[in-house]
Amino acid sequence: MSATTSHPPLRAVPFRAPTARLALRSEGSESPSAGRAELDGAWWPRSRDLAGELSALADVLDPLWGRITRVALNPRHWPNLPPRLVVNGHVVKVGWLTSELDRHRIVLLSYSAGRWNLLVIPPETDAPSAARLMTTASADAGPSMPATAIRPRALRRRPGLLRDAVACAP
Repeated sequence: MSATTSHPPLRAVPFRAPTARLALRSEGSESPSAGRAELDGAWWPRSRDLAGELSALADVLDPLWGRITRVALNPRHWPNLPPRLVVNGHVVKVGWLTSELDRHRIVLLSYSAGRWNLLVIPPETDAPSAARLMTTASADAGPSMPATAIRPRALRRRPGLLRDAVACAP
């Protein structure tokens, strides 16, 4: 006796990394910083592989802010920076600025919605330190602050944070 099944054959499904670790100012999702020095939130990538990390970030931000078309960052902590990356099926141009841009910031640009500034928390930062920095960068209370002001303010709140987040020091 033989049995037939109507199950479709198995197919390979590409592996998707976990979603981006991201904290945004609540008004940042509606109106990005539009070129000002303030931060729209914080991003804690899992590695220093920009191509892989940008895909996860775009998965979250593209529906909120529009398709990311360009990024600008300081190359100090990113070992491989090609001039273009394919991110979720479209090309993202990569610009790097050594002295003009804080080494812990990424600027995201979109043709449709403008510019966003995110504090980049180094991947090797421990979870409690990263949580503190993400909370500070995305806080809605009080005025927005530039990335250079976020780290010292967060570090003052918890004395041991400086030791834990050495990579975040200015």
